Amino acid sequence: MQRSPKQTFLRSQLVLLKPFLSGCSLATARRGQDKLGKLMASSLRHDVQSEDLLLGEMECAMLTPHDLISDGVILYLHGGGYTAGNLAYAKGFGTVLSAKCGIRVFCAAYRLAPEHPFPTALDDALDAYGYLLSHGFAPSQILICGESAGGGLCYSLCLKLKEKGRTLPAGIIAISPWTDLTASGESYLTNEKNDPSMTKARLKYYADCYVYGALSEDKALYPKTNPDPEDDIRVKRDPRISPLFGELDKMPPSLIFVGGDEIMLDDARLMHEKLLASGCESELSVAPELWHGYVLYGLKEQEKDFDKMRRFIKINVPHQKKLRWMTLDNAAKIFPAARRRNWCNVFRLSATLLEDVDAAVLQSALDVTVRRFPSIAVRLKTGVFWYYLEEIPKAPDIMEEKPYPLSRMPFDDIRKCAFRVILYKRRVAVEFFHALTDGNGGLVFLKTLVAEYIYQKHGIKVPVGDGILDRLEEPCDEEMEDSFFKYAGPTKASRSDTDAFKIAGRRETDGFKTNTTFILDADAVVSEAKRRGVTVTAYTVAALMLAAARIQEKRVRRISRRKPIKVLIPVNLRRLFPSKTLRNFVLYATPGVDPRLGEYEFDELCQIVQHQMQLQITKKQMAAMIATNVGSEKPFILRAAPLFIKNTVMKMVFNAVGERKSCFTFSNLGVVRAPEEFCRYVERLDFVLGVQASAPYNTSAITFGGKMYLNIIRNIAEPVLEREIYAVLRELGLQPIAESNTRGKEN
Repeated sequence: MQRSPKQTFLRSQLVLLKPFLSGCSLATARRGQDKLGKLMASSLRHDVQSEDLLLGEMECAMLTPHDLISDGVILYLHGGGYTAGNLAYAKGFGTVLSAKCGIRVFCAAYRLAPEHPFPTALDDALDAYGYLLSHGFAPSQILICGESAGGGLCYSLCLKLKEKGRTLPAGIIAISPWTDLTASGESYLTNEKNDPSMTKARLKYYADCYVYGALSEDKALYPKTNPDPEDDIRVKRDPRISPLFGELDKMPPSLIFVGGDEIMLDDARLMHEKLLASGCESELSVAPELWHGYVLYGLKEQEKDFDKMRRFIKINVPHQKKLRWMTLDNAAKIFPAARRRNWCNVFRLSATLLEDVDAAVLQSALDVTVRRFPSIAVRLKTGVFWYYLEEIPKAPDIMEEKPYPLSRMPFDDIRKCAFRVILYKRRVAVEFFHALTDGNGGLVFLKTLVAEYIYQKHGIKVPVGDGILDRLEEPCDEEMEDSFFKYAGPTKASRSDTDAFKIAGRRETDGFKTNTTFILDADAVVSEAKRRGVTVTAYTVAALMLAAARIQEKRVRRISRRKPIKVLIPVNLRRLFPSKTLRNFVLYATPGVDPRLGEYEFDELCQIVQHQMQLQITKKQMAAMIATNVGSEKPFILRAAPLFIKNTVMKMVFNAVGERKSCFTFSNLGVVRAPEEFCRYVERLDFVLGVQASAPYNTSAITFGGKMYLNIIRNIAEPVLEREIYAVLRELGLQPIAESNTRGKEN
């Protein structure tokens, strides 16, 4: 087994300290152990809330993670040979345990030997367990965990509970448990030279302190000893002291971790074997070449141990979280109704990092992130009168990329989880069913997910802001509101409009989609737009309209038969109304020209688009459009109609007007700003709309890191629109760099 640099360094330091630790005074050992606890807690201290309390003479603390995912609690009993470890030390690994497992941890700093010999520690542990029971936790909600002496104390506590006829806890997590104070295991000899930190002589010193107490009360404490070796073994074989020798039937399930090189290996191995022989459940995890209590040292390659703990907790303390549910917002109701067998409205946002993404860390980051977004981490459910959204109980599994983006999302999948996270080398993509959110809400989700990944992978905390949410903050009600009803105007707007030109082509029979990205210098685009006195969106839409007009000119020779060239532009209503919703809150503007009136120069198109957008995108105009959409939901006859009738009506409306009034959509998320800590790891962002239901194209753009990424997606074989757009961009002097996925090549 190849050791990591950190593992090699830690092992060398333990070897150097071993002679000192084996001979140091008890006071020195205690000071060192308490400092270690503070060090362990430092990296995650902001992720938990601590409440200290006094239980008799025992100092305790309840640690509650900000990211709480379990209804249970862990009673944590620290190690230290029963002689060292104050509350600060107990809170050290307790903090790690709480933050990484998303569960409350009750740290009990039981009184120490030799001043307080056996059975004080056991009595204190029993009191701590009773405290949890008296404060509303059922035994089925309580796990006990401990390392070294604390690991052995977990089993002693269960034996004591059995003796009293009380209900045992739900499970035991034991880390290098000291279960045999007689040191009878073979590993005390076979691993004597391998163990970098522990000696048999030091363990005997601790055992004598715990069993016999102090010889004197002065500053230099020395334990009493038993001059009769046989009697010493007899005393220490008491199952309340050495639980390995107890009756282990009916013990709760165990998860045991132990280092392969420690002299106490057999304390764990023999306990595991005896538990199994007694008909109990037990899992033993032996880490080759590692030392006593290695789990506490935070070795990156052993992160899987916490995965095992989380799984153990989930199995033995079922989490009965009440799932939120919510109605679809006003804009979302059309999407389930309008779906086709091979189409539903899905869009993609992605971040390309500067390094390959660790799939396991990304999955862990997703597990945390979804709990911050209860309106996005949902599945679609069918009601009697409407569809509704229900929060998913856990994050979906990370998926692998396909040869093309936005592959079909079956409706059965949407019923299980209405978004998916896809990993390909350095790229993290999230694809959303549009009923969940719009591009702006989706971007907040993606940025928060990537920020959490950076934190878990590199320990760098990305500051909250610029569309990155605090993962530990409770979502507010405003984030989940349907803002359409809140900002509807007093007058309705007309929906009447003319049909637009549609590009036709040979549809891909297997659903393949080609996405072409034009990478543009953002400063150059801004400069050209400013020179014409228009916005970047108006400038880009004018270029798209010019490309579409040229296609129609080639395909429709008679001018009188040409249809309007119009582009649908989603409008982020949060810029007009003070909404914090993460759900859909967009309407649209549809600037266009009539080619029957003659040819249009590019500069002329820029001015037309700019002026039409200014007329259409006003607070009053958008409020009137909201009123029209909201008003259609209010009639009682419609609200009382069963879902299948509503679906039929909405599908007819969608087919009649939904996509016929524009050539295609252009959605521009604009310039994405992010903290420097985020930008340090992220190379680019992309935004891709799905193709339309009945037309082959859609377009979208996003700007990040000085580059504008213009995406054109199609489901026809011929690259008609891309060629014309590329030609127009070249004519404008923008020099686009083109990327595209093609059959047989990776995207």
